[in-house]
Amino acid sequence: MIRPLLALALLATPATAQDIDRGARLFAQNCAVCHGAGLQGDGPMAGLLVTPPPDLTRIAERYDGSFPRAGMAWKIDGRDPIVSHGGDMPLFGFVFSDMTELLRSPGGQTVLTSPEVIDLVAYLESVQD
Repeated sequence: MIRPLLALALLATPATAQDIDRGARLFAQNCAVCHGAGLQGDGPMAGLLVTPPPDLTRIAERYDGSFPRAGMAWKIDGRDPIVSHGGDMPLFGFVFSDMTELLRSPGGQTVLTSPEVIDLVAYLESVQD
């Protein structure tokens, strides 16, 4: 009976993890090799990929000025079935810790994900042009 109560508690509260500095470190350790230190898709492995990594500083621009928090979490953890995540991009959903944090998008959509993914999303949102 504790598990359903825990799930309800998680859904009732917003994510507490949103450490942009930690997100930057996670990006440098896991993402910069393809996306580049400047997040513009020019990492040392970018040229070897079939699908070029996108410029991550322009995500909000591609979504009419609104940063898609839930969508970015899905892309990072592998729930978004786009080709780049089923192909060249590693799926990080099972690399990071358990999915224990609730991310809420500006529109109210919720995603249960890991604290690491939330920190990465917060970092990506902080670097938008």
